[in-house]
Amino acid sequence: MQLELQTIHWSALDAAQRQRLLRRPVFSQPGLADAVSDILQRVRTGGDGELLAMTRQFDGVEPTTLEVAPGEWRAAAEHVDPALIEAIRDAGERIEAFHRADLPRDSRLETAPGLECEVRYQPLSPVGLYIPGGSAPLVSTVLMLAIPAVLAGCEDIIMCSPPGKDGRIADEVLAAAHLCGVTRVFCAGGAQAIAALAYGTATVPRCAKIFGPGNAWVTEAKQQVSQDPGGAAIDLPAGPSEVLVIADAGANAEHVAWDLLSQAEHGPDSQVLLLTDSDELAAAVIAQLERLAPLSPRATILERSLAESRIIRVEDLDSAVALSNEYAPEHLILNIADAVARAGQVRNAGSVFIGPWTPESLGDYCSGTNHVLPTYGWARSHGALGAGDFMRRMTFQQASREGLARVGPTAETLAAVEGLEAHRMAVRSRLDADTGPAGESA
Repeated sequence: MQLELQTIHWSALDAAQRQRLLRRPVFSQPGLADAVSDILQRVRTGGDGELLAMTRQFDGVEPTTLEVAPGEWRAAAEHVDPALIEAIRDAGERIEAFHRADLPRDSRLETAPGLECEVRYQPLSPVGLYIPGGSAPLVSTVLMLAIPAVLAGCEDIIMCSPPGKDGRIADEVLAAAHLCGVTRVFCAGGAQAIAALAYGTATVPRCAKIFGPGNAWVTEAKQQVSQDPGGAAIDLPAGPSEVLVIADAGANAEHVAWDLLSQAEHGPDSQVLLLTDSDELAAAVIAQLERLAPLSPRATILERSLAESRIIRVEDLDSAVALSNEYAPEHLILNIADAVARAGQVRNAGSVFIGPWTPESLGDYCSGTNHVLPTYGWARSHGALGAGDFMRRMTFQQASREGLARVGPTAETLAAVEGLEAHRMAVRSRLDADTGPAGESA
């Protein structure tokens, strides 16, 4: 493995060089949008038959069945390592506790005498959860999606995940689905699974909203169905995984290196950045990366992703936080002496990990926060996934005649200035009436 890592001095760069340095890797593929559009249309018109055909085409296996029977989930939970079941339960308790505390709550307020306004949160249903396959079963993603959906009150929680080489979803994923409250599971992956969740088939229910990460094909499919009025909403704009670490001279260089590698190993298009005010720390982290990366089972992936890494020397930690706010990372690790105080300066980040004893891995698995986060700079405008994302906010209002008499003139004035006469008269006709709609005396 050839890693050509070097420290880049921020102060030595001009504006154009700085902009290029913070640019994310391009992960789109030529022709991807058209290819995904074709897949969506095939499933939309061909339903289950096309879904099965594309599983054979893209995954190279014949699924034993499209829908996985609940009995198979239970059997999977009995077959997997008991230590995994204990880990799922342990992590699940914290994830549930954190998301329960963050549940949106209905409220009612009298905004004027005789005028009440109310907000109610309604669970979405069905909701679609996409759990990627690949080289390892993403058990943690089942927890991060299913537990908030259950807390939100979603009645139908539909999960899709691609088959392995044996034509089945991994037992570990099925066990997590069984323990976390998923209601139906389908053996399908890729853009074709997103199509099935968005448009429905004879077997797969059409979902109101789709959640979960995936590769470029899945991401493109989610974007396309979210822009189609006949499609489905999606959770977050998504791109490759990323982490930005701010570390000072007191940080442990090996710990910092592992934090960088833990995101870089997700895929060749992942991006990792280190901002530090210490030349010594920067050099030590580079040495650790060069030592540790070749030893990883994912060394080939790391060689490509680390080519897009950035080790940046800044003048001071104020500059580091300002630079992080500009970049808006998915994950931000503050491995510095005054981490708690610096955390108060963070404005744009998906999730923040404070202090030397808080690796990003905790958030990925078991601290309680959600690991579905905005990437690719979307942390400037989007937040981490929560139970509220599985709900829709509906408002209500009710006025008595007294309430209308009090606030109606304000509506009339605003309607008049906007030139909307029917709006104004919807108020005025009521106020000029001798009796109210319920026969109230004027």
